[in-house]
Amino acid sequence: MKRTTRWGGLAVLLGAVVAVAAIAGATGGHAATDAKKPIVIGWAFDAKGQMAPFDDPALAAAKIRVKQINAKGGVTKRKLVIKTCDTQNNNPTTAKACAISLLGQGANIIFTTCDVDFATPVVQAAINRGVLAVAPCIGTDQMGPKRFAAKGKLAFSFGNVAQDEGSAMAQYAWSRGWKTAGLGTNTLLVYFKNVVQAFDKRFRQLGGKIVDRESYATGANNVNSAVTRLNSHKAAVYVTSTSFGELPAFVSGLRSLGNKTPIINSWAGDGTYWVTNNPKVTNYYFVTYASVFGDDPSAPVRSMIAALKAAGSPPSTGGFLGGADAIDGIVIAIKRAHGSTKGSALAAQLVKFKRVPVLGGRISFSAKLHTVFGRDYRVIEINNNKAKLKGLVRAKVIPKL
Repeated sequence: MKRTTRWGGLAVLLGAVVAVAAIAGATGGHAATDAKKPIVIGWAFDAKGQMAPFDDPALAAAKIRVKQINAKGGVTKRKLVIKTCDTQNNNPTTAKACAISLLGQGANIIFTTCDVDFATPVVQAAINRGVLAVAPCIGTDQMGPKRFAAKGKLAFSFGNVAQDEGSAMAQYAWSRGWKTAGLGTNTLLVYFKNVVQAFDKRFRQLGGKIVDRESYATGANNVNSAVTRLNSHKAAVYVTSTSFGELPAFVSGLRSLGNKTPIINSWAGDGTYWVTNNPKVTNYYFVTYASVFGDDPSAPVRSMIAALKAAGSPPSTGGFLGGADAIDGIVIAIKRAHGSTKGSALAAQLVKFKRVPVLGGRISFSAKLHTVFGRDYRVIEINNNKAKLKGLVRAKVIPKL
């Protein structure tokens, strides 16, 4: 009787062990299945509107980078998938609907357009659900708590923060022996204004003198008046941050007046698509993410440019790099978060970035600055409408504005 009881008890115990093992196996299988699910990046972008020249190259580079990462096994054994939605010239209603649609399709991370005003509906939709919101090339410090309050801890940009960019421009100007500067500020965008403000402050810290400060605005038809006033003040360099139609007007305006003084611009003035034939663009400089003119110092960057050309998306400016760098940065954050794609977990890793290597070089974030600083900017010079890499510059100080 005792033997039977013992064997019966053993049978019950073995059965329980088998049952537990079966449950554990089933649970483990489910977890394994979850682990194999792709990491979905929802990308709300402007396909054909005014932000398309910035959004399209960044997305094209990101797609290539994702393909390269997936070919090596993905991230923590999970593939990356990009799902897109056209915001149709960043119409606020459409942009918000895009974000909600992408979140409904399981987006773990939301990417948005390269201007913080246009990006706001998408960013808010993401961070209100605890999802990380990323821009490949917004250039202000507003992609974070400064604009979006506490929930802004989940918002980041892989663009260059304007304060860092303007500081790097000032440092380069000083290194060239340009001790006096005339400033022309395009008041259209916060980015434009902050770049010039940062140059102003850092240049004076270095010992430089500002001989004149003028302003103009895109669409206001007042750039020529600003140029005339700047021309009346002799300077070693003229400084601006602008693009659109005001860029050729600013440069050709000075040259038409016989003023051959160097002009330095931010990433906004990247490329040669805008150059004028009469007068030709000469003694013009700008800082940017990467040189698209075949002479970038980084072999991986040159390879990315070649891949973009092969894909039918040749970049006209270095802004494409923000898309690839953002993918790299997200991958690093996921790995450091032990595979988590939770917004707060990824944000906690991103703010710790200090000279972290991505495709374009090394980048940093901080609790205060959620937009990249510390980049090695490429300095490009255009002479007779031909662009050439002049060197690299990295800001040593980020001025407080």
